[in-house]
Order: sequence, then structure tokens, then C-alpha cells
Amino acid sequence: MLPLSRVAKALTDYAFNELHINKVEIRAAVENKNSRGIPERLGFVNEGCIRQAEWLYDHYVDHVVYGMLAEEWNENILIELFYKNCT
Repeated sequence: MLPLSRVAKALTDYAFNELHINKVEIRAAVENKNSRGIPERLGFVNEGCIRQAEWLYDHYVDHVVYGMLAEEWNENILIELFYKNCT
């Protein structure tokens, strides 16, 4: 896992398991494939697009919104542990 993905995973885990937050959102510019890869690798759900969400340099860019619910996160962790123990 890439360093930023590890950080995002740790922060998401902290949000759900220590702060007991129900939902975490990550937003990224539509054209920023590296930033979009982080929530995608962690299993976040693409919830849609916010048009002209950010002024970047000299133009507006759209954002993709990714979401993860606490129940989904905990299911993903259990599946990850299961497969880790099977190999």
C-alpha cells in the first residue's frame, strides 16, 4: 500500500473506531487519478460529482465524492483479516 493510502486508512480507522463517526467522505478532483486512487483502493463508494467544486489555478474543477460508512469499513476489515489469515 502506498504511503498516502496508509495514512488515509489509519485516519479512517481512527474516525470510525475511536471517534465513532458514522461516515467518512473523501473528495478529489475528477482529473486527479492519483488522489482518486486512494479512496478507491480503500473500498470507498463513488457517491457522485460536485461540479465546479474548487478554483484551481485559473479554472474550476469538478470533484468526485467518495463515502464510507462505519458498518462497511468494519466489514472490509473483517474480510481483509480473513484473507490475510488464509494465505
